[in-house]
Amino acid sequence: MMKKIVTLCVILITCSSCSEFALLASGSSIAISQNAYAKEYNGVDILTIIQTDKDIKRHIYDTIKTNRSTKENN
Repeated sequence: MMKKIVTLCVILITCSSCSEFALLASGSSIAISQNAYAKEYNGVDILTIIQTDKDIKRHIYDTIKTNRSTKENN
């Protein structure tokens, strides 16, 4: 039990100072089991985050929110 707690603390301390890009890069090892479309989406998503500081899902959410607010105002 104590070993698990220490391991968890070490992981949290190590990851808390990581940048967003470092966390995304570390997640690329998980992508090994994914298909080609998921790998391509993740690659485009990383490039989008680097250029705009928002992921693709956030862009879509903001667009939908903007469209709804303009429809409500009209």
